[in-house]
Amino acid sequence: MNASNSTSTPVAVGERVAVMDVLRGVALFGVFLANMTGFAHTGVMATESQLVALPTAPWDFALHDVLRWLVTDKANTTFAFLFGLGFYLQMRRLESRGITFERIYRRRLSVLLVIGVLNLYLLWTWDILHLYALAGFVLLALRGVSNRTLVVLGILCTAFGRTAQKTLSEFAGAATWTGAPDPYADPAILARQHLSGQGDYTGLVANFFDWVWVDYLSSGLLVGWLLYALGRFLIGAWVGRHEWIERARDFLPGWRRVTQWALPGGLILEGAAVLLKESPLLTDFAHREFVSNVVHLVAVPMLATGYVGAAVVLFQDERGRRLLAPFADVGRMALTNYLTQGFIVAFVLFGVGPGLGLAGRIGTCALTGIVIVAYGLQLLFSRWWLARFDYGPMEWVWRALTYGKRPRMRIAKPPPEHTRGGG
Repeated sequence: MNASNSTSTPVAVGERVAVMDVLRGVALFGVFLANMTGFAHTGVMATESQLVALPTAPWDFALHDVLRWLVTDKANTTFAFLFGLGFYLQMRRLESRGITFERIYRRRLSVLLVIGVLNLYLLWTWDILHLYALAGFVLLALRGVSNRTLVVLGILCTAFGRTAQKTLSEFAGAATWTGAPDPYADPAILARQHLSGQGDYTGLVANFFDWVWVDYLSSGLLVGWLLYALGRFLIGAWVGRHEWIERARDFLPGWRRVTQWALPGGLILEGAAVLLKESPLLTDFAHREFVSNVVHLVAVPMLATGYVGAAVVLFQDERGRRLLAPFADVGRMALTNYLTQGFIVAFVLFGVGPGLGLAGRIGTCALTGIVIVAYGLQLLFSRWWLARFDYGPMEWVWRALTYGKRPRMRIAKPPPEHTRGGG
């Protein structure tokens, strides 16, 4: 991607932050949508027979395939890419100020790891924060490698991390080699629904603990997912080194070219992968699922790149900036909003406390509507909060624990006009 020869100047600091925050906010919507609909789908919190019996079943399954085409894996790819980019920029800023950043950076990652592990075991068994913390430690160790090494490692992990994850999952055979029951089978799903219906939080935590231990830790699946996240982190750091996001306006022609091939190419390839995986209209053939997985492997980073490029290009236009600006507030409070989304999923699907306990009784269409409304409320809350405070609630906690002191929370008010210096 080459810099433009036009007279455009580098994007201002505030605008550069806004670009990244917008991208993070958009990605967080996709993560929320994929998590809510995926967790409530077959194999996790609902059986196929339950969802097929719903009056909206044909529309639910059709929309689920559309979301697999447009959102699933693309949202978390973009989110991980941005985390990697953000972590790299933080390291670079600290280093440029002459600060011994390794100790601070390790504390930052350690705090995130603790938050992620607590989230993983106490609320959201699909937590990704612990993975991001672990990937951040690897990124810290690799910060001195060349650009070529960084991008090659990133591509290899991106390409084969998911393959490793799938291979380990298939090898584990849903953990049958350990003698444990299949956590994705109907009996396990119904057991989780029963605990939910009884409002048994302790039982649910124990159930998910067993699930995480058997299907994620002891099976080695954690390694595959770590490589999956690390590949996106490394690509993010590589992009950060080139300042392609920070100085997006300087590189606008390149972003336009990338978007023009990545967006339609990714949509076509991922559409083909979903059809190969799901469509009953296609003639079956040997290795059909393998071909689908390979196409998906190529399509995901391509389509995610197309999404990032489209947002970056759109943001450089005044109308596009106004359209995307609300997402920046959610992006600035990404940790708070991500953790909150876990509570929203639990409230909708589980019957603990005030929870609605809708698992197995609600389809993808209704869940998508809930996500849109809930995310809209997050947009409004984030805007309200950041008009009054410098940091989101969990961002403040993260920063305080990292630096060992409490940062100012409320936005400092400017002094009255008559107290300011001047002629």
